[in-house]
Amino acid sequence: MKFEETYLNDNILDALYDMRFDDMTPIQERCIPEILDGYDVLGVAQTGTGKTAAYLLPILSMLDDGGFPRDAINCVVMSPTRELAQQIDQAMQGFGYYLDGVSSVAVYGGNDGGRYEQELRGMRLGADVLIATPGRLLSHLKVGNLDLSRCSFFVLDEADRMLDMGFIDDIMKIVQQLPQSCQRIMFSATMPPKIRELAVTLLHDPVEIKIAVSKPAEKIHQQAYVCYDPQKLKIINHIFKQGDLQRVIIFSGKKEKVKEITRSLKQMHINCDQMHSDLSQQERDEVMYRFKAGQTDVLVATDIVARGIDIDDIRIVINYDVPHDAEDYVHRIGRTARADRDGEAITFVSEADIYRFQQIEHFLGKEVEKIPLPEGLGEAPVYTKREKKRSNTRRHGRWHSKGDGKNSQAKPQGGQTEGKKKHRHRAKKGGDNSAPKGGSAPNV
Repeated sequence: MKFEETYLNDNILDALYDMRFDDMTPIQERCIPEILDGYDVLGVAQTGTGKTAAYLLPILSMLDDGGFPRDAINCVVMSPTRELAQQIDQAMQGFGYYLDGVSSVAVYGGNDGGRYEQELRGMRLGADVLIATPGRLLSHLKVGNLDLSRCSFFVLDEADRMLDMGFIDDIMKIVQQLPQSCQRIMFSATMPPKIRELAVTLLHDPVEIKIAVSKPAEKIHQQAYVCYDPQKLKIINHIFKQGDLQRVIIFSGKKEKVKEITRSLKQMHINCDQMHSDLSQQERDEVMYRFKAGQTDVLVATDIVARGIDIDDIRIVINYDVPHDAEDYVHRIGRTARADRDGEAITFVSEADIYRFQQIEHFLGKEVEKIPLPEGLGEAPVYTKREKKRSNTRRHGRWHSKGDGKNSQAKPQGGQTEGKKKHRHRAKKGGDNSAPKGGSAPNV
């Protein structure tokens, strides 16, 4: 489906035309009409499928159409990390190029006083779109720097990361400041029980849209070492002795482990750096600059880097521990083999992680090649089949599912009229009503 076939307004379509975007991605095709029609939306899709455009385009289109207070924050977009907030802000600038009456401000911590004053000025002037991390936004709310009582749109992006990073209490405090009439949109790459519970609390009679997780690129050569934890650093040392160290990311799920790995690598005289949530914004920017510029060979990172950070020439991704689910595995190893390059993904599978890795293999539809331990490292755990424990998890709430090709009729959001939900049939632009052929949808 093409963007021209929606009823996004002409200013948005002109920006997409200039950016050479023509066809929508599946998540955009399903979400944009629902958001334009006023429904709360729960979108489940992995990073790189175009989720940012799926919510920004319809919201910007409606804001540009008018009817919203000029002196109020009309839209809040919540991001789990400063890096993702910056990328959303950049996307906002591109999509909103022709929207003279729609303004935005990005609000995130780890900056100097000048940045804080800029945020404060933007909020007091009534920026239409506020893009923020939870901690910084909550601090502004506590001191009375902004009022969300007239907000019309609330977006929670990367909701699963929000929960993983411990932001749930901050999010709920922010949501309490929103009016009941606010249209709410929530995106997550995964759907664990806690995310579904959050959606029940946050959303009003939502349309649920699921996009299947893509398999890793064929160009990624996937391998695994079955090993004990004390053997992992020795395996890394062996790998690095075999070839070029440059352009390597080592992922671990815990920031304390990232710090420990970094210390050990530096003792091996490996040119490395670390990326995790304890770093200030300036420190994070410097780390990413050095890595992108080739000044650092190895980046040790938590999953903060697995989503939303574009680095095209990563040669090797090493999973120091097995990710919690297949989606996280895909996100991690997807940092390599980008832009038609080849790449390598190596996972360390400890005895406790065997069942979890078998679940990932089940998702992949194949067994990942197991590499024998380097000589002299001793025996490895036996890679045996393990039975899954039965779960008593119950689902809550009612959902209008729009995923997996099964569509059901959605109902109007509480407190809104049918009139607001009807499509606004827009006139096609002059000429042949066509957009440039061959343009790909924005994967942001």
